[in-house]
Amino acid sequence: VIGAGYGGATAARYIKEWSPDIDVTVVERDTQFVSCPLSNLVLGGNTQIGNLTMGYGRLNARGVRVVRDEAVAVDPGARQVRLKTGHKLPYDRLIVSPGVDFDPVRGLESADAQSRVLHAWKAGPQTVALRKQLEAMPDGGVFVFHIPMVPYRCPPGPYERVCQVADYFRRSKPKSEIVVLDSNPDFASKKGLFLQSWNGVYKGMIDYRPNSELQEVDAKTLTAKLTFDSVKADVLNVVPPQRAGAIARSAGLITANQRWCGVDWKTCESVAVKGVHVLGDATLSASGMPKSASMANQQAKVCAAAVIALIKGQPVNPQPMMMNTCYSFVDAKNVMHVASVHIYDEAQKTMVQVKGSGGLSPKASELEGTYAWGWAKNIWAEAFG
Repeated sequence: VIGAGYGGATAARYIKEWSPDIDVTVVERDTQFVSCPLSNLVLGGNTQIGNLTMGYGRLNARGVRVVRDEAVAVDPGARQVRLKTGHKLPYDRLIVSPGVDFDPVRGLESADAQSRVLHAWKAGPQTVALRKQLEAMPDGGVFVFHIPMVPYRCPPGPYERVCQVADYFRRSKPKSEIVVLDSNPDFASKKGLFLQSWNGVYKGMIDYRPNSELQEVDAKTLTAKLTFDSVKADVLNVVPPQRAGAIARSAGLITANQRWCGVDWKTCESVAVKGVHVLGDATLSASGMPKSASMANQQAKVCAAAVIALIKGQPVNPQPMMMNTCYSFVDAKNVMHVASVHIYDEAQKTMVQVKGSGGLSPKASELEGTYAWGWAKNIWAEAFG
C-alpha cells in the first residue's frame, strides 16, 4: 500500500484484519498523519493541530509492516515498487492512495514565495503557519482567499475555511474583511447552509466574488492578479488546482484530463494498469462522489475485500455500496452536514447515487457538532487506532 492516509491506512488495516495470512506493507514518507478534516478549526482558533495528529504505531501493532520511505516508481511487469532509498518491494496486489498534488501557480515558483502565500490544503505545518499569519494581521486588515476550479479535495472545505476565519475575526479582529475569490461560477457545496451564516452572524464581513480566475500572484505585495482585476491582501491564501499525487502519474495510472485515475468501482482496480488499485482523492470520481475522507474510507473497505478475494481466487462483490458524510463547522460548535449513498450499477459500469439517499442539514447546530467530532474520532480509530 502506497500512502497511509484515510484510504491507504484503512485498506491496510482491514486486509490484515479480514485475512491475517496476507502480508501487508505500507509505504509512507511522513512520521505522522494530520487530518485535513477539522483542520480549518485551527485557523479559527477552535482546536489545536495536535488534536488532529496521530502516528502509525497501531498499524504496526495490528501486524501491518510500515516502511517510512517514498515510493518513486512502480514496475507492473515485475510487480515491484521502487523506493527513494533504492529498495524494491515485491507485490501480488498494489494499492496506491497518493492523495493530491498541486499545479504550479505563476508567481509562486520559489520557496520564498510559497512561504509567504500558503495553500494550507494539506494539513500540517502550513495550517499552523497560516494561523500565525492571521494572528499577526492587524485589525482592519484584509484576508484574501482564492478557490480553484472543481474538482478539488473536499468541495465544502473552502467555504468552511471562510466561516472559521470569520469566526476568529468576529471575536478578535472585528474590523477585518474577507475577500473570497472563487474560480467557480458558484458555491461547489452547501451554498444555502453557508449563506445562512455568511448573511447572519458574519454579515458584512465576507465579500464573495465568483468567476474570479487567478492568472498570477505577486508574493511580495500579496496581490492576486485575476483576468480583469487585481486584489491586494494583508494575508493571501491561494489553493492551487489539484491532480492525483505524483506516483500515480509515474505509474501510468492517470486516465482523465491528465489529472485523475479511472478505476473499476467493483474493486477499485486501475483501468489502466492491472493488479494496481487506486483510492481516495486521486480517483476519477463517479457522479456525485466527492473527494472526501468518508469516500476514501469507504473505497478502502471495498478495495480491501476485493484484494483479498482476488488474491485467493474468490469472486468479488458484484454490487458494492459506499456512503459519504461531510461535516462543516461554521464556528467552534455549530455544524452542518451533507450525506449520500452510492451503489454500483452494472449497466452503467459505475457508481450511482441511490435515489432519495442522504441530504443536507436544515441548519447548523451544536448537536451536529457533537456528531462531527464523533465521526472524526471513529474514522481516525478505523485507520490509525
